[in-house]
Amino acid sequence: MLRQFYSQVVRVSKRSKADFTPRRGGFTFKQFFVAHDRCAMKVGTDGVLLGAWAPLGQARRVLDIGSGSGLIALMLAQRSGDEVTIDAVELDEAAAGQARENAAASPWPQRIRVHAQDIHHYAQRHAAEYDLIVSNPPYFEPAVACRDQARHNARYTETLTHEALLACAAQLLAAQGTFCVVLPHDIGAEFERLAQQSGWHTAAKVNVSDRADTPLHRVLLALTRRETPLQAQALAIKQADGSYTDDFRRLIADFYLFY
Repeated sequence: MLRQFYSQVVRVSKRSKADFTPRRGGFTFKQFFVAHDRCAMKVGTDGVLLGAWAPLGQARRVLDIGSGSGLIALMLAQRSGDEVTIDAVELDEAAAGQARENAAASPWPQRIRVHAQDIHHYAQRHAAEYDLIVSNPPYFEPAVACRDQARHNARYTETLTHEALLACAAQLLAAQGTFCVVLPHDIGAEFERLAQQSGWHTAAKVNVSDRADTPLHRVLLALTRRETPLQAQALAIKQADGSYTDDFRRLIADFYLFY
């Protein structure tokens, strides 16, 4: 779906001040540009879904674990007010540097802080600080090594297992906070099971499919440390004719250039 950016020159919504043309090496959204040519993992639908959906509520302090290009941090900055600060933690130095540049070039440079470090070390100094934590984490089990070490770290769970991610989030999250992830649907089911075993509760879940009649392929999860009624829903991205569904249009309307 995001390939449409490369083939269209479109007018920005009335909220924006200028027209934008998609540029090589990144993506232009309505209010910001994300360069990703120095990042192992590029801008993709998973990050867009999480950034548009994660429930901000009354959050004042937000953390993005494994920020990559800074896409999700930027989307959350756009969705929130000036009182909200966002920390983006990224292990890879090159990606962190590019995320820092993307934040500096955005309308919210004072609200986004990028930290080039391991989340395990970061968690030791920032316990119980965050109202909302988001992550588009690695999910491949270690297998054949990738030639690009940065891409390997971004895709495989060697540097951040799901058990370790849950433990770090539990350490970093405030008592009433929410932890949100996006994962492949089958892996998300196992992640949810692990979370429940370690004291998490699922507050919200969105099962994502390409179309209503195709298998589920992604899941968005919102986890809390307190028991709360589950809000579950389904999201189909496209209709039978290939056009976007109304639900998906509403979700990304503030971000995609062609809405």
